[in-house]
Amino acid sequence: MASRRLGDLEDEYGEFGEDEGLIELSGRRSRGLGRPSAGDAADGASGGSSSSSTARWAVVLFLLALAGVYHMGLKEGKSEVRKEGGGGMEDVEAKGGGDGLANDETPAPVQAPAKGGPFTLEKLKATRAEATKVVETIEQYYFSKEQATKMLMASWLGPWDYDAPEGETAQRERNDKLIDTMARALVTEDQDTFLMGGIGSSVMAGHDNCHYDSYQTQMERFWGPVWQAAGMEFVFQNAGEGGGCGDSYKNQHFCVKQNISPDVDIVHYSWTYFEGGKAAPEHEDLLRWAQMLPKQPPVHIFNTGTLPENAPDNELAEYYAKYGFNGFYMKTGFINGGHDYDSEKKGENSFDRFSWGYVGDGYHNVTRYGETEEDAARKASLGVVMRNWHPGPMGFQLTSDAFTYVYTQALLKALDKIDEDMSAGNDLQKTWAASERPLLLKGDLPEPKFCDPEYCVVDEAPGCLNYELPTFGYWGAKVEDPNDELNPHKGEEQNWNVWEDKDDMWHMVGKQDQAVFKDRDDKEICRHLDKCGGISAESGDNGMVVFRLPKMEVGLVVLCGCCGKSAGEDLIMKNDQIEIYYNTVLLDRAEWDLWPDGKCVRVLKRFPTSGRMAETPTGHAYLAVKALPGLKKTTRISHVITL
Repeated sequence: MASRRLGDLEDEYGEFGEDEGLIELSGRRSRGLGRPSAGDAADGASGGSSSSSTARWAVVLFLLALAGVYHMGLKEGKSEVRKEGGGGMEDVEAKGGGDGLANDETPAPVQAPAKGGPFTLEKLKATRAEATKVVETIEQYYFSKEQATKMLMASWLGPWDYDAPEGETAQRERNDKLIDTMARALVTEDQDTFLMGGIGSSVMAGHDNCHYDSYQTQMERFWGPVWQAAGMEFVFQNAGEGGGCGDSYKNQHFCVKQNISPDVDIVHYSWTYFEGGKAAPEHEDLLRWAQMLPKQPPVHIFNTGTLPENAPDNELAEYYAKYGFNGFYMKTGFINGGHDYDSEKKGENSFDRFSWGYVGDGYHNVTRYGETEEDAARKASLGVVMRNWHPGPMGFQLTSDAFTYVYTQALLKALDKIDEDMSAGNDLQKTWAASERPLLLKGDLPEPKFCDPEYCVVDEAPGCLNYELPTFGYWGAKVEDPNDELNPHKGEEQNWNVWEDKDDMWHMVGKQDQAVFKDRDDKEICRHLDKCGGISAESGDNGMVVFRLPKMEVGLVVLCGCCGKSAGEDLIMKNDQIEIYYNTVLLDRAEWDLWPDGKCVRVLKRFPTSGRMAETPTGHAYLAVKALPGLKKTTRISHVITL
């Protein structure tokens, strides 16, 4: 994709900003819970029981046998996927090269203990052994512990030091948060997955690469055996989206608990190129809302550029150290290794390793898992540092390694604490179970520095109904069944249609990788997850769409249009062929505003305090959008945001 230039970036995203300075996976999309339709409103009823005891036992025994066959098949299916390129640490020998991890990256993992149940001494030893292998692999790859520390731990807003002295309060608080996160995940008996989720732009999505080469999937392959040793899985939900749908850092973070599961252990966020140093309010929104989620996950930013100095994010990293907020800066990570990138850019044969498509980062010429790759074109692709403005596999490998190195050392510290409790005969559940995590309320967090207190000092993260892909969590608003007795617009035409962008196997996969994979059986590893979507009216004949709104704390209601960065203005704000009703009352268009960006319109800033709009006799508030006769252009809503 080296032929793509700044004009292409602006075509994809609009005007370019300043440069760098539960785990319920859906059956509908296999990527999330999907989106509600009118039919979802009706609950299914189970039948009565009139069969004999013998028949019931026969059914039970049959179901148990069927479950056993299913799980055996699932296990075998996973084995096949891994052998065919899914990317476990044993893949290299099975595949004879290709995309598995290199033989010298880490030894084959020990047999994982049984999944779930108490965290035993056996699991502790196995987990510690696997975690130690990961740390040793990284330190060997980056030539020494000192070098790995400079590149992977010092390239953060708040550098990591797990041996920080007493006086380093912020560092110690940041350490404690991450160690606590690891310990509770390990010990909680009903948690069988360590879950991370990322929201952000096309950098988060991994565009211009095979999805397999994004930092999240690299991290799943590399770090997964550590969690397998603990009898768990490691899953990274990648909810990154390209700019074609029109989203920005200003609106996407409102959907944190639908785009990714609200049960995440750690949240990642990346909007490097479009914030221009102006996103402190959104970062503070997100980190505060994250602390209202069940596991109070730390928020970690991924930025492809260099560390800022005296910027608002530096202040936030210090101010919210107790809650784990931090950010990793990829280019600083490369620079901190000591390679003289500046001298290479001088002289007659000058070159820039961060230019588009350059192979080799100055330390290595290919990713670890590319070292045994036999296809020359694929191997060259795996050595690219920056595809264009998107990182290539080498850039993503450094990023994966940075997060893995920091998190694994926190996990080892957590294991030490758990080991001490085991040795002392303490009940691990009383200390480390998720149920024992102190509950946080909005008043427990410090006063906000940059975000609007009306919207960021709340006890619940915003709700969101997002029709774009992918989503992994739970919707907020829901399309009401037109025939539901509580639907205040029952009897009116309600026939809007859900729309998704076309399915394209090679959407945002670079041509270099397309050429390699187009005839290969494992081409699906390249497919990206993101698509635009919405619920649409093509004409007045579609009538209304009625949204049943969730419980709200503030009364904020925002509609976003699809697609494009001005969709809010074009399809909603200036569209006089639609009407919007709240609790059956027609909303005054003069009181709407484009907010928080041009894609979205704020139709309600806070709860009404009087009149019919303030009444909710059914216990629910309803928002209806009506297509009027004579509607000339398709009107499509991508998000309903509530707070």
